[in-house]
Amino acid sequence: MRQSVLIASMTLLFGLPGVAGAQSSVNGAHYRWVDANGLTHYSDSLTTDAVKFGYDVINDEGIVATHVGRQLTPAERAAADKQAAEQAAQQRAVEAKKRNDLQLLNSYPDENTLKAKQQQMLDSLDEQMNITRVNLHSQDAALTDLLNRAADDERAKQPVPKLLTDQIANQRNVVANERALLQRQKSTRNATVQQQAQELQHYRDLKAAEKVDRGY
Repeated sequence: MRQSVLIASMTLLFGLPGVAGAQSSVNGAHYRWVDANGLTHYSDSLTTDAVKFGYDVINDEGIVATHVGRQLTPAERAAADKQAAEQAAQQRAVEAKKRNDLQLLNSYPDENTLKAKQQQMLDSLDEQMNITRVNLHSQDAALTDLLNRAADDERAKQPVPKLLTDQIANQRNVVANERALLQRQKSTRNATVQQQAQELQHYRDLKAAEKVDRGY
């Protein structure tokens, strides 16, 4: 019953030109909202309850101009912010992919140009590994020399000097580090080969799509 009275009052309000003109002269808009009990309310000013439950903005013709959702709880706001951040991140990823695809097509007019660039990168990695192999061979030879000197002392029934023992320990670390470096370089090269294969296939897909778009 109370709801009917409120609605009737609003109808009367909009039906009287003088009253409607007075209201619109204040701020030109009216607000309608439904409270927790399902009752509809009208006001010519934005109230705390309207913000809390969400409201419609009604123009002078009695038409809903816009709807504003209810005030979110802290948990709902956090969830909404999280969702918005995720959507923004996804959009940035899509835009970044488009830029990268365009750059790939602009940088390499044909497949052979891309393959040449990829081979240059592999050649550079191979050169780095060759340098590491040379260093490893040299450091391994130095370790062998130190071990032979220690073995000579042991065969001569002489104690191995502490300085020589320390040198052997240090040289073992040097050799181990060189071996680890070479292994990392091999892993990098293998990963690069796989990445380049994916890049080449992606390039081919982009070129094919580009051809379809052109129609020839």
